Amino acid sequence: MRADRLVAVLLLMQARGRVTAAELATELEVSVATARRDLEALSAAGVPVYPQPGRGGGWSLVGGARTDLSGLTAPEARALFLLVGPAASVSAEARAALRKLVRALPGTFRAEAEAAAEATVTDPVRWGEQDRPRPPMVDLLQSAVIRRHRVRLTYVGHAGERTERLADPWGLIDKDDVWYLLAGTDRGRRTFRVDRVARVEETGEPVERPDDFVLATAWQEVVDEVERRRSRTWATVLVEERFAPILCHRFGRHCHIDGEPDRGRVRVRLAAPTPLDIARDLAGWGALVEVVEPRSVRDELARIGAELVGRHGGSDPGER
Repeated sequence: MRADRLVAVLLLMQARGRVTAAELATELEVSVATARRDLEALSAAGVPVYPQPGRGGGWSLVGGARTDLSGLTAPEARALFLLVGPAASVSAEARAALRKLVRALPGTFRAEAEAAAEATVTDPVRWGEQDRPRPPMVDLLQSAVIRRHRVRLTYVGHAGERTERLADPWGLIDKDDVWYLLAGTDRGRRTFRVDRVARVEETGEPVERPDDFVLATAWQEVVDEVERRRSRTWATVLVEERFAPILCHRFGRHCHIDGEPDRGRVRVRLAAPTPLDIARDLAGWGALVEVVEPRSVRDELARIGAELVGRHGGSDPGER
């Protein structure tokens, strides 16, 4: 995981004062290009990591051969912990490294740095989404989470309607480039798609959050509930082996290859909320996919096919 590497990069720079991309690549067992990208990502995020050109150069932390993080400013500390914090939710090694980094900070920065480290959880498993750019409101919401300030959101619903929501931002989740905000509202805990947030306004009012709240645990509860709803209907299909990865990319975690290939085809298990949802996703595959069961999905596909033939199977409308 990249965040684990960023922790390791900073610890190496603390210990050595100055490193080259080639040295990092050797230590971390990555390519030189990857090591250079990690260094540039830290620098671009506002962490004081600077390149030293010329012979005997390399990259230095806080502009000199310091062996601690006492030279960080508050914004730099926050930028650092926003970058490396997500790794701590899934890696014991990253948690240990993060504790070392916290102890190296000036005492006045520790509370905000720890809040930044806990502000975001990374969930690498997609829900069948295509790649998306980072929503512009992520930075504003991260700031509100760290400051523990209530926000007023302008939220765009499925049909394009806009509503005003008052929310206590508890944390952000990066689910393979699709961002979610987990927040408290007057109706209880809610999950918001960040790409549907049109406006964010910090109210300055303090956030109310359960004392035992852990973002990673709360997000797992959300995932479990969504998965339960999204996998109410399972279907078994046959598809050519070469197309199985494409099919699974479309269905995300609700796709499992079942058994070994037989005469060039594999059995694949798919899930969605209803038979119609599965049929709609498979209709565009035409004869490339054969539905084995259940009958309800086969019936929905047959109905969709009949509708398409009825609408498009006759003469060209321009010839009538």
